[in-house]
Amino acid sequence: MSIGSSPELDAEAAHLEHARAGLTRMRKRADSLTAAGGNAVSTEYLAAALHRRRMSLVDDPSTPLFFGRIDVLDERFYIGRRHVQDEHGDPMVVDWRADVSTAFYRASASDPMNLRLRRRFGFAGGTLTAYEDETFDAPTSVDELATSRILTEEIERPRVGPMRDIVATIQPDQDEIVRADLEETLCVQGGPGTGKTAVGLHRAAYLLYAHRAKLRTNGVLVVGPNTAFLRYIEQVLPALGEVEVTQLTVDELVAHGRVRAVDSPAVQRLKGDARMAEVLRRAVWGGLGAIEAPVVIPRGVARLRLYPSHVDQLKDALVARGLRYNAARAAFATMLGSAFTAQVEVRGEAADDRTVAAFARNKEVRACVETVFPKLKPADVLCRLYGEPDFLAVVAVEVLTPEEQQRLSWKEPPRTSGAAYWTSSDLVLLDELNDLLDRRPSFGHVVLDEAQDLSPMQCRAVGRRCSTGSATVLGDLAQGTSATASDSWQETLLHMGKPDGRVRVLERGYRVPRQVVEFAARLLPAAAPGVDAPVSIRASAGSLRIVETTGKELARVLGDSCAEALEFPGSVGVLVADDHVSRVSTALRKRNLPHALLGGDEEERLTLVPASMAKGLEFDHVVLLEPSDIAAADEVDPRFGLRRLYIALTRAVSGLVIVHAKPLPDELAA
Repeated sequence: MSIGSSPELDAEAAHLEHARAGLTRMRKRADSLTAAGGNAVSTEYLAAALHRRRMSLVDDPSTPLFFGRIDVLDERFYIGRRHVQDEHGDPMVVDWRADVSTAFYRASASDPMNLRLRRRFGFAGGTLTAYEDETFDAPTSVDELATSRILTEEIERPRVGPMRDIVATIQPDQDEIVRADLEETLCVQGGPGTGKTAVGLHRAAYLLYAHRAKLRTNGVLVVGPNTAFLRYIEQVLPALGEVEVTQLTVDELVAHGRVRAVDSPAVQRLKGDARMAEVLRRAVWGGLGAIEAPVVIPRGVARLRLYPSHVDQLKDALVARGLRYNAARAAFATMLGSAFTAQVEVRGEAADDRTVAAFARNKEVRACVETVFPKLKPADVLCRLYGEPDFLAVVAVEVLTPEEQQRLSWKEPPRTSGAAYWTSSDLVLLDELNDLLDRRPSFGHVVLDEAQDLSPMQCRAVGRRCSTGSATVLGDLAQGTSATASDSWQETLLHMGKPDGRVRVLERGYRVPRQVVEFAARLLPAAAPGVDAPVSIRASAGSLRIVETTGKELARVLGDSCAEALEFPGSVGVLVADDHVSRVSTALRKRNLPHALLGGDEEERLTLVPASMAKGLEFDHVVLLEPSDIAAADEVDPRFGLRRLYIALTRAVSGLVIVHAKPLPDELAA
């Protein structure tokens, strides 16, 4: 490893300056272009495209333009976050997503992929400070991270604020997932520190690069568990030059009304059950009507008739086609118009499509359509389901038990659907009803994170957003803590409509120290039997410290531990049981320790985090208070308290301090 000044390092620094000059030149050229389309609309589209182009060429002097170099036979390529070219159009920096960059991530002594040399660069801010070379002339079994100081330092580099990209440290097992084909749906099972969230986001960035024309039309959607999580990851894709990605929480995805009530865990599980899809389907299609008298239309001196039996045949044919309800409703009017047109033609009259359309608009035909296919609104259907026990009994027969039907029924139905007190589970059912009425457009690709907590009905809602596209499903079954948590990825993929999706397991952890992972893994036999902890490749002396104190001294020891953690660079998270947040915040203020509450607008190095919201987050240092309170038995499932503690214990990248006055849970105290 070369550190400090040397002719080779100076030459690489000079190339960095030339690359920055090249990027500036590219930006000036983009600034000189003007939008001049053939009309106002095309001009506006062109102006938006030019704006995106200019924004993608902004240089951040604190971020290196490249982080690696590969020498392939007689060619040399610098690998960076974006493509940079010189005045002749030759590449000065190659985008990390380009095919030629694959060797930087995957080449090994056993498969050098034509590399003669791989060089990694160390930076301080945007200044090049070191480089490290690896040649491929001799096989080795030594783990690359154990021999690469630059790679290890980049992984361990302290961070404050939102998640950063990992383009400089992507490992071979991660890269295989990142570069998977667009058509393939992947489910990534990964324990804490395996980088599954980053891998999913980088796969989205890669697919946008490799299939931009296709994905520009349908788009990419990222779905996260809550707004705090999305705020944490929101800068990763823009940092990689991808700004046209929709990022939503699961609740925002199905925001068909305002949540005004909360379901009990039992009702939440029932409403999230996949059987509800069949109940809702029956509620929509079971409401079809029938006419009792012929539909009669005067035509000159004659009268054209469609008898009830003929109308029923047309209706049954439409139902068999599997159309959405409103599409079938519109088609029914056209079919009736065609049937009357056929009678006109038999009488020798000339007819065409205009004749069909005229009959379809006839008031008698419209009345027939309203009788057979009445107008439906999702909220009205759900209100009827909850408010009319007899109707629910009909559509739920042999699907839900009488006890389950009673659990769904409202004791006091609202006067109108607008007055209904919907729960978050109801909004998911409204989304299902919306799809039964009208087909939802599909994204080209969906990234779903923390998927283990989604109910089958939520999985269906996400799956509808990629019905003609693919998905990257991310999660850890050992971290499922919701009332509807899944125990099987195959079931999750089935509910999403992706039964052929492939499950990939990230077995190696890169971010969480081995001492922390092994300590937290003591919980898994009881919390998630059958799920293995990741094998952490990082051992860090002093990364785990357990401080036992008394109840009287607890606040002082907690404050001291936070103050000590703040002496190190990076972010500090204080993780506590949810009902301790207010009390701990008061204790921190008394110690004059400025802190932010997770999800709030303030930004401080010290963040107070309720344990139930810790999923998906990470901090350089974590101070965890009273593990036994976090692990307290959950009313839904006794395993969930231990899973919540497992999540909280594995948020630390550099150091974890556990402060407790109460005995540790038996699983940890063993």
